[in-house]
Amino acid sequence: METKDKGPLAGVRVIDIGTMVAGPVAATLFADLGADVIKIEQPRGGDALRHIGPMVEGESLWWNVEARNKKSVTLDLHHPEGQRILKELLKDADVLVENFRPGILNKWNLSWEHLKKVNPRLVMLSVSGYGQTGPYASRAGYDRIALAMGGTLNATGYPDRAPVKLGTAMADYSTAVLGAFGTMVALYHRDMQGGAGQQIDLSLYETVFRFTDVMVTAYEKMGLPRERTGNLHFAAAPGDHFETCDGRYIVLTVSNDRMYGRLCEAIPALIGDERFSSHAKRTARVEEVNEIVAEWIKSLPVLEACRILEEKGLAYSLIYSIKDIVADPHYQARGSIATVEHPQIGELKMPAVQPRFSGTPAPQIRPAPALGAHTDEILRELVGLSVGQIAELRQAGTV
Repeated sequence: METKDKGPLAGVRVIDIGTMVAGPVAATLFADLGADVIKIEQPRGGDALRHIGPMVEGESLWWNVEARNKKSVTLDLHHPEGQRILKELLKDADVLVENFRPGILNKWNLSWEHLKKVNPRLVMLSVSGYGQTGPYASRAGYDRIALAMGGTLNATGYPDRAPVKLGTAMADYSTAVLGAFGTMVALYHRDMQGGAGQQIDLSLYETVFRFTDVMVTAYEKMGLPRERTGNLHFAAAPGDHFETCDGRYIVLTVSNDRMYGRLCEAIPALIGDERFSSHAKRTARVEEVNEIVAEWIKSLPVLEACRILEEKGLAYSLIYSIKDIVADPHYQARGSIATVEHPQIGELKMPAVQPRFSGTPAPQIRPAPALGAHTDEILRELVGLSVGQIAELRQAGTV
């Protein structure tokens, strides 16, 4: 069987039985860095992400980004024989990633209690909306649901209108990152500290909640609720999304007196104004200082505003569209966008592998697999089934 012999995670085997984003992307992060990731999919239709657009010639572009570097095996886990085969695959695996609703795997005899007997060294990452325990454990949970319960949605948008969702699936993706981190911690504990395998219980809502900085602390200690404030933030004064005279928007954040001094060099109207002489004063009058900055930026075309802010060493950015991203020289210089050659639909641009390692670079990205492309190979070489046995399983609908 072909193995990946490059990348810092070469030699780690991950079995991914998850669906959609949060669980499977944790496995993708492993695959990007050289782990051997085997994606288990239902024989009929495969992962739901395969059917979510945008589509090109019947191929989901989202699927092709997030299933890259994996191998696809079809296996119906509703069938007892499918469950048996999965257990065979897990005997020599390092990691199992799943994001079924709690209780489902137990019905299939694939819960942690079952699987740790199959492989005591197994690390099982269980991702769910609300966690494996608690009164909400059995509820369905998705990205936006987690953003709502985790406290982010209530703090996003303007106070005079309904909360606004984020533009990308940040609950799913941050959970994937935390899941990959937790899995590496468990592998380190197992391999470097003489520990055993273990299950990792990771919920979408708790991931979102973990990244709400001091929200709960400030509420409990000072009675300060986090509310919707539009583009204002207590650590940025001035700070907003400022429009230029040619209709572009620039993000500018000034969070200390040193940076404010540099801004004053660009905007003489701010020099010597005692109302804004400290960060605390500016925070108390943030709308007033923002108004002065907004008037200055509105008087300039975007290139001139960016030039001045760059010269002064201020923290700013043009608010990029995807058109800006693909044309930007910094993205190009760092290779932030990778090109993957798909056998059916040609070149696909997508985010490159992150993070970067100086000594163990990631291997070249392989395109996402066709449904079941590696079924026969994996079942022959890892489970030991014959061609005839695989044909019987296919006839029965198990693979």
